[in-house]
Amino acid sequence: MDGPDFSKGVAWQRGEYVPIAQASVPLTDWGFLRSDATYDVVTVWDGAFFRLDAHLERFERSCRRFRLDPGKTMAEVTDILAQCVKLAGLRSAYVEMLCTRGQPPWGSRDPRQAVNQFYAFAVPYVWIANEAQRERGLHVIVSDVQRIPAASVDPTAKNYHWNDLTMGLLGALDAGGDTVLLTDAAGNVVEGPGFNVFAVRGGALVTPKEGVLEGVTRRTVLEMAQALGIPVELRALPADELRAADEAFLSTSGGGVLPVTRVDGQPVGNGAPGAVTRRLVETYWAWHRDPRYSRPIDY
Repeated sequence: MDGPDFSKGVAWQRGEYVPIAQASVPLTDWGFLRSDATYDVVTVWDGAFFRLDAHLERFERSCRRFRLDPGKTMAEVTDILAQCVKLAGLRSAYVEMLCTRGQPPWGSRDPRQAVNQFYAFAVPYVWIANEAQRERGLHVIVSDVQRIPAASVDPTAKNYHWNDLTMGLLGALDAGGDTVLLTDAAGNVVEGPGFNVFAVRGGALVTPKEGVLEGVTRRTVLEMAQALGIPVELRALPADELRAADEAFLSTSGGGVLPVTRVDGQPVGNGAPGAVTRRLVETYWAWHRDPRYSRPIDY
């Protein structure tokens, strides 16, 4: 009898590895019913995890912030992630680790009584921009939907409270954009669905300091900038300043450094990916071969 078909991806759930199409979360898990969960995503490129330690550190920190316990050490999490990739036979992969609240006893509204659950999966590498978009640059719409304030939901802990991002994205797509950026109450751009944003002004990088997820790819861009001698400003980024930038780009595990060449229908700079952005794109992929940041998988 043939074994399970893991070719499209593998999930770890409730103590077993299953094909990704069979992955599930119980209907009554508060992770589903209330978006009461945290997660992190690490990528595999050419058979090696990229910056796995940074993702594990953030996952552990997010769990603490939301008072969730995955019931696994980070070494055990690493083994599960690697096994998902190996079983799927993937050399380049999108790998997610999750911890949900689980379910408290029936009738209880006390989250402390819930049994938290850990899940993981690996699927082929996910790009948030297709090849044509990466070549020409993305068209980003600045939405009038405001990002959930940090005082309500801590954006530095990864979460599934995405309704603001989803509604903003729907509006941007309807308007002919590729993706969306949300603003805070003061009109500063903060982040989009799964990415941080950078503007380039006079050769220097500007990226929002507060109200955003401190992305691992964002951190990588900041470290690359330091290594390349590119000045960086972490501060508020007004939407009008982004529109007037020389260059702009997004940072995300789903593609690294992605050029932005139009904002709200108008060209950014000369309307083509700029020199600083291109240099960072090249450096980002070169760093994937650096043993300081990669952890090979033993297939």
